[in-house]
Amino acid sequence: MKRTTQKDSVAEFEKDLKRSAKEKYILRLYVTGMTAKSKHAIQNLKTVCEEHLKGRYDLEVIDIYRNPVLAKGDQIIATPTLIKKLPVPIRRFIGDLSEAKKILVGLDLREKS
Repeated sequence: MKRTTQKDSVAEFEKDLKRSAKEKYILRLYVTGMTAKSKHAIQNLKTVCEEHLKGRYDLEVIDIYRNPVLAKGDQIIATPTLIKKLPVPIRRFIGDLSEAKKILVGLDLREKS
């Protein structure tokens, strides 16, 4: 049985980080109308994406009032909700996305501290 050392873990994380630097991110943000909270979430997400994923992301903003079928398909129970479709694993974030550090960790763009 092979024992994994912290050095191995760091090396694997750095390898994954380099790979993710090339991958395209597919993001879907669900909002309810153009409320202040929705606008805040959109702006926060665009800021994070432009700073850390410039040219490597597709962002689809979906108003569940206009597209309730899409919300049902992705099992949206609260808004704003961000779903990272690609790269896998799929991740969900609920709220106005104002905590950029948590978003970066969740998108695998920064190591959890």
